[in-house]
Amino acid sequence: MKPITRGTLAVVVTSVAAAVGAAAPAAASGTVPVTVPLGGVSRSLGAEVPTLGAEVPLLKPGVPDGPRYVPGRLVPDRVLPQLPVRSGLPGLHTRAPLPHLLDDGFDHLDVDSPTGGLRALTPGLSVDAPLTAPDGSNVGLPEAKMPQAAVVAPVLRTVADGNVGTGPGL
Repeated sequence: MKPITRGTLAVVVTSVAAAVGAAAPAAASGTVPVTVPLGGVSRSLGAEVPTLGAEVPLLKPGVPDGPRYVPGRLVPDRVLPQLPVRSGLPGLHTRAPLPHLLDDGFDHLDVDSPTGGLRALTPGLSVDAPLTAPDGSNVGLPEAKMPQAAVVAPVLRTVADGNVGTGPGL
């Protein structure tokens, strides 16, 4: 194998390993880190600028609970089942300089809001036909009744958290 081919193969393998290594923590944690590159602005202005970063959650759909048979109804209950979804609230991490508003010891503001767990169920639909089940006392014919329709309300469960603080600079 030629040295150029070996070098190219080494670069490709290293790049793939770096990409997999960077993607593995994001897939394991369920969030994708996003940073806003402001280093060039800091160097061009010659001043300290805020640092800003976020974490965007990944949606993880679950398995829906299928329709269920209910005695006395022609149509199964929850024709359109609710879909469970797990995710997280977006996280935010920022640090900004303050122009000595409070005191010399308090010249930076930190805002930290970590990702929080989020569990949700999408809306569902439950309907019933305008006929009863066939009845043996009525020569096997169904009777008319009022149709029924209901929307199953969505469910959302989460806990949000955050910290705001001031302190001395770097």
